Amino acid sequence: MIIGVPKEIKNNENRIALTPAGAAELVKRGHEVYVQAGGGLGSGFKDDDYISAGAIMLPTIEDVYGIAEMIIKVKEPIESEYKLIKKGQILYTYFHFASSKTLTDEMLGNGSICLAYETVELDDRSLPLLVPMSEVAGRMSVQEGAKYLEKTYGGYGVLLGGVPGVPPAKVLIIGGGIVGTEAAKMAAGLGADVTIMDVSLKRLRYLDDIMPANVKTMMSNEYNIRDMVKSHDVIIGAVLIPGAKAPHLVTQDMLTTMRPGTVLVDVAVDQGGCFETTSATTHAEPVFIVDNIIHYCVANMPGAVPRTSTIALTNATLPYAIEIAGKGWKKACIDSVPLRKGLNVVDGKVVYKGVAEAFNLPYHEVETVL
Repeated sequence: MIIGVPKEIKNNENRIALTPAGAAELVKRGHEVYVQAGGGLGSGFKDDDYISAGAIMLPTIEDVYGIAEMIIKVKEPIESEYKLIKKGQILYTYFHFASSKTLTDEMLGNGSICLAYETVELDDRSLPLLVPMSEVAGRMSVQEGAKYLEKTYGGYGVLLGGVPGVPPAKVLIIGGGIVGTEAAKMAAGLGADVTIMDVSLKRLRYLDDIMPANVKTMMSNEYNIRDMVKSHDVIIGAVLIPGAKAPHLVTQDMLTTMRPGTVLVDVAVDQGGCFETTSATTHAEPVFIVDNIIHYCVANMPGAVPRTSTIALTNATLPYAIEIAGKGWKKACIDSVPLRKGLNVVDGKVVYKGVAEAFNLPYHEVETVL
């Protein structure tokens, strides 16, 4: 198969979808890999690294889209890429369709095959291609929360871990999945007073067993959230409903009960955000303020640590890319139930229920396109 890896062009997105090591694995199996020149520089990979791995460098993004049967990306295509996508072309990337009607409509209109990293799902309901970036984003959420809690950034002026004789900051994490767990580990390690909330009692029992003494667990419901936001310094939204729009768990009226300078970090922003006042931001302008509350809602948080993120992402996505390239998308999805669940849009049809429900679009069972 002919595989194209374009340079990411979303604001401050320094990741690339494939490391030179990943390119070498595909080339070794007889596939052609074309990489846009300079695409790996943000992650510390030179063009010569890809050439040594057997890839071929192309000068422009148009060249890459023009030659490829399968495009491997990190982030969803943006407006300038829409016209480059061809009918029948496989796009293998993070899409987060439920947060963008425009993106969904464009992909329905161009007849492409859209395989979304974030909905590939194993039998145990884990999301193997979302996990590595969730781990990065969860850990980063605490770093960013701690930074914007500083008075110089408009925060309440509290040191996350406190000092002897002075209590630490209080961190509330809503959602006990991968993001929430990693955020809790980081916040606890820095000495914060941490509470992690989830709707699953089974999950809370697990977290209570593995977390250090400065992490408490609490059932997530509107009453408890409304009470807890009043006293916490950093609030991290870490809720995910696979392939569907995130629920608004922190409403705008709750902001008026928080201390001015409280920091909200919405890691669910890719799926529409779990704070009612969320609006996607960029690394160039990461925060905004509503009712004296700082909102950090960067939609590609792991892009700030691209070396770590690119390697972690390729480790997870490459085995499936090898399957798709070796068998073709249809046979690969017939043979692999997890990969089949990654199909979201196929030749003008929505084949993932969460996306259809988000925009009230006709839903087609995935088997109808296989």
